[in-house]
Amino acid sequence: MDKSKYRLVCTLTFGDIYGQVIVWLVILIISLAASLALMGARQPVFALATVGLILVLSLPFLLFAFVTTLFNHIEFRTVDAQAESSSASQSLPTQPAQAAG
Repeated sequence: MDKSKYRLVCTLTFGDIYGQVIVWLVILIISLAASLALMGARQPVFALATVGLILVLSLPFLLFAFVTTLFNHIEFRTVDAQAESSSASQSLPTQPAQAAG
């Protein structure tokens, strides 16, 4: 039986979610515009209800988009035992640490 080691790697960058953030900001701006329009029509209850409804309905979609994007950028990579031991020995300091005096 092969006992391979695996490393969890996340390759997510801000550019991957940038479009989702922009779309949600547009939704917020439209929501606030609708709210201001209803405030001008002297219907403050409907204005607050509109903002609340848009935010409550858009947040689950935003969360779903973020989580699925994150899951798509998680990878399990096999770790070569020989390469891991050589990289570990290279990362160790060759001289003991000295106190600054």
